[in-house]
Amino acid sequence: MSARVLVVDDILPNVKLLEAKLSSEYYDVLTATSGPEALEKVASQSPDIVLLDVMMPGMDGFEVCKRIKANPATAHIPVVIVTALTDSSDRIKGLEAGADDFLSKPLNDTALMSRVRSLVRLKMTVDEWRVRENTATQLGVTETTANAMNEPVEHARVLVIEDQGFESKKFIETLKTDEDIVIVAETGLDAMAKVSQSDYDLLAVSLNLKNEDGLRLCSHLRSSEKTRQVPILMIANEEDMPRIAHGLEIGAHDYILRPVDRNELLARVRTQVRRKRFQERLRSNFELSLSMALTDSLTGLYNRRYFEVHLQKLLQKNLQSKKAMAVLMMDIDHFKSINDTHGHAVGDEILKIFAKRVQDSLRSFDLVARLGGEEFVVILPDINPDMAYFIAERLRKMIADDPFLCGAKEGKVSVTTSIGGTIIEDSNIDMVEVLKRADAALYEAKESGRNAAVFENKGKLDPSAYQQEARAFLE
Repeated sequence: MSARVLVVDDILPNVKLLEAKLSSEYYDVLTATSGPEALEKVASQSPDIVLLDVMMPGMDGFEVCKRIKANPATAHIPVVIVTALTDSSDRIKGLEAGADDFLSKPLNDTALMSRVRSLVRLKMTVDEWRVRENTATQLGVTETTANAMNEPVEHARVLVIEDQGFESKKFIETLKTDEDIVIVAETGLDAMAKVSQSDYDLLAVSLNLKNEDGLRLCSHLRSSEKTRQVPILMIANEEDMPRIAHGLEIGAHDYILRPVDRNELLARVRTQVRRKRFQERLRSNFELSLSMALTDSLTGLYNRRYFEVHLQKLLQKNLQSKKAMAVLMMDIDHFKSINDTHGHAVGDEILKIFAKRVQDSLRSFDLVARLGGEEFVVILPDINPDMAYFIAERLRKMIADDPFLCGAKEGKVSVTTSIGGTIIEDSNIDMVEVLKRADAALYEAKESGRNAAVFENKGKLDPSAYQQEARAFLE
C-alpha cells in the first residue's frame, strides 16, 4: 500500500532515522523540522499520515496537531505524536489535541509500522467518501461537511469484552462522563450474540481473555458484516505488543495498555467514536442524497453524470497528491446479439450480473459506473501500472470464464468483455482527454478480436502473464 508520510522533528538525526525506516517499507517520506514548515507541507503536499514530535522550539507538536485538526481540509489526516515524553498526562494532552495515537521513543518498529499501515487504510476509506461528498456538493445535492473534530462523542454504545470484573467496571465508571451506554460480555460467544442483537459505536476487546484468543475474536468481529465498520479498541499488556501489532494489521483501530488510565481511556474512546460518526455521516449523507439522482436504476451503479464530476475531482486531487490512477473502459461484447437472441429482459439480467461481478471484484474505494447501454467504466485510484494490468486481465477473465445464469431458454449465457485502459500519472489532463485515451484503447481491444484487455502504450495484455493472485490489491 503506497502512502505519503510526513515526519516532523527539529532534530535531524531523528528525522533521518525515521525516514530510513519508512523508506525501507516503500513509503514516500516528506520531512519538516519545525511546526510552521509542517503545517505548510500538510497543506501543500497532502500527506496520508503525520508523525509528529512534541518537543520543538516555537510551536510544539501539540499546537501543530491542534491546527491540523482545526482545519476542515486537513482534519481527516491521521496524526501520530512521537515523543520521549512518557507521562500519561502528556499522552492524554496529545489525544485531546486530536492525535490519533501517541508513540513513545525509542520507537518499537513493529508497533510503528503496524500503526502507520492501520491509519493509512482508515484514511483511504475516509478520503474516498470525502471525494464523493465533494462531488455531491458540486452537483448541488448536499452541503459541505463540517470539521470531523466537531462530531459529538456523547451517548455512545460501547461493548466491552472483558472477563476481569475490575477492568470492565473501570470502563463503565469512566464512560459515564459522556453518558455512554456500556455493555459487558465476558466471552466471545456472548459478544457475538450481543452484536447480532444491537448496534455499537465501539468494541473494546481484551487480548488477555482466560479461555480464548482475544486476537481471533478481533478477527471475527472485523470480518462480520454487522461489525465490519465498528472501531475496535484492544486492551492489552505491555508484553503483548507483537499481538497488538498483529491486531492493527487485521483491522483493529486502536489499543490501550494496562493498567488502564481512566483519562487516556476516555480520550481514546472519544477519538474512535468521533471518527466513526464522521465517517457514518459522510456515507449516509452521500448515499441518501445521491442514490436517486446519480445512480443507474437498472444496475445500481453510478451513472455518467456522477462519474464525470467524480473523475474531474480525482484528477484535481491527483495533481496535489502526485499519485497514479487507472481508468478502464469496459464493453460487453456482441450485446446487441444477446438482446436479439434472448430478448431485452435477459439483456437487462446480463447487465445487472455484469455490474455486480465487476463491483464485487474491486476495492471499496474504487468506482464503477455505467455510462450507458453496455458500456461501463472503472476508476482505480492510487494504483501502479502493473497492478492495473493485473486487475484488467482479472476482470476480463472473471467475466469470460463463468456463464451468466439468467432467464435465457438454455438457463445461461456466455459473455465476454473488451477492456481499454489508460494510466493517469502526474500530469495536467482533463476528463475529456482521459476518456478519449481509454476509449481508443477499448477500440483497439475490439479490433483485436474482443475478449481482450488493451492499455495505452502497453498494447494487448497477454493472459498468461497475469495468473498470480494479487492479494495486496484488495487489502
